[in-house]
Amino acid sequence: MRILTEPVGSIPRPPQLIAAVRAFEEGRLSSERLEAEYQSALQETIRRFEETGSPVITDGEQTKPSFATYPLHGLPNLAQEGVIVSFADGHVRQLPRLASGPFRYKTYAASFLRAARKYTKLPLKQAVISASLLSLLYPQEGIHGYSREEFLNDLVQEAVTDIRACLDEGAYRVQIDFTEGRLSLKLDPSGQLLEHFISLNNRVLDRFTSAERTRIGVHTCPGGDWDATHSADVDYAGLLPDLFRLNAANFYIQLASEKDRPRVLRLIREHRQPNQTVFVGVIDPINPRVETPEEVRDRVLEAAEFIPRERLGTTDDCGFAPFGDDTSTAREVAFEKIRARVEGTEIAAGRL
Repeated sequence: MRILTEPVGSIPRPPQLIAAVRAFEEGRLSSERLEAEYQSALQETIRRFEETGSPVITDGEQTKPSFATYPLHGLPNLAQEGVIVSFADGHVRQLPRLASGPFRYKTYAASFLRAARKYTKLPLKQAVISASLLSLLYPQEGIHGYSREEFLNDLVQEAVTDIRACLDEGAYRVQIDFTEGRLSLKLDPSGQLLEHFISLNNRVLDRFTSAERTRIGVHTCPGGDWDATHSADVDYAGLLPDLFRLNAANFYIQLASEKDRPRVLRLIREHRQPNQTVFVGVIDPINPRVETPEEVRDRVLEAAEFIPRERLGTTDDCGFAPFGDDTSTAREVAFEKIRARVEGTEIAAGRL
């Protein structure tokens, strides 16, 4: 039987593109030249993605500065010193802070989809950032003349617009990146922040029909940046029961790098809703060693003991470079890992 397999999203950018972005930011490169580098990287990434045999591809997020902040670049009402996310190796990423209302996206993800469509006829998947992560832009002290509730209403509308535009553009799947789900339990062990995140994301998802939601999925992982995570030490048992309360049809769950995969699979079996498909992570992007197709096969067969085969798919634990400046994984390694996922999934499907 056939087993679905999809990537999460990002591919490490070519060194020349990273250098070009830096040169542009320093005023040493024109916007026209930077755009040419973007298009070159995009075209090459899609070509190499196709060569892996992956039935569904992405644009590798080559033209996104990061998976999290793509809607924000160029907005005039942002300030620095927003929420800080700390990673296990000590490095941090910092979100901007909303300084005034109203909140609007500057860039919608459908623009990346349109650009990628010029270079492939394969089904294209598009990742979007969750409303819950962007909710962290609003400062705790509030904004004069722009209440938190007004902000959340605007945020939900913008998130809906972002997803709907991708669906209208013909995205095979729209994946909501929800990496802050597990992190929320580190920031607030009481679970109240996670409850708020689930509720907010469901406000977005409830704006779509059941048919539309079959093309929408949610990705969760403990973060992945410069070969470090921000919440791998948080027990999945705290997240998964709430995760499957999200009104989505597809879930992409980091699993390959978990120390006790059977335990996580038992949690998935216990809490997954009957109409929800689970794409289990069978590739660890942080580990530089390329998995063999046989290893992938065994991970699929293991998952099939807990998840009905018609509701089982495979994916990568996380994107290979969610932030544009992350060079910790070589492009060649990323593509070889994807090839192993595709081949191993096919072998497992034959066994099943």
